Amino acid sequence: MNKSESKYFNTATKMDLALVSLLKEKPFEYITVSEICKTAGVNRSTFYLHYETIGDLLNETTRYLLDEFLSYFATDTQSVVLNLMDCELNELVFICDKYLTPYFAYIKDHKEVFKVALAQNKILGFEDVYKRMFENIFNPILERFHYPSDIRQYVMMYYLNGINAIIVEWLKNGCDKSTDEISKIIAICIYGKDNANG
Repeated sequence: MNKSESKYFNTATKMDLALVSLLKEKPFEYITVSEICKTAGVNRSTFYLHYETIGDLLNETTRYLLDEFLSYFATDTQSVVLNLMDCELNELVFICDKYLTPYFAYIKDHKEVFKVALAQNKILGFEDVYKRMFENIFNPILERFHYPSDIRQYVMMYYLNGINAIIVEWLKNGCDKSTDEISKIIAICIYGKDNANG
């Protein structure tokens, strides 16, 4: 990356973080370009050099958050998605430390960002992200485990909402438990106390 690309990237990151910061304080529709510029420490002309609208910044911010999230996962865990139909079934069980630990490490390292993401998931477009994940990842996995197609959406909602409820409680408590403890709690909820380690 050359110097001008690096400067562009740093400025974009400042604006992404400024938007996340402002979303903690107010709904998206009340955020102005002036507030973003002030929070990011840039002028309006810099904003318009990067984006046409605040919506463009919002799209970039969502990508920024997702890229940051994915960076916590080892390359081999990311590659499972590419081999959904060919890998062993046990590789498709995501309720395990291999997947949960990086997930919770991201949340613990980015508590404030994650609170915003949970509160503003519609605005940030994470519902669309979930829809794509369901179509391209969760649905094929559930198919391989022979879940009937008419109940797969319900099954995923059960898992995701249960895990999110635990995360919300963990965030309320200031992430007082370690990522391993939270992972174990989720395993107990899903597999039962006696089967959580197996």
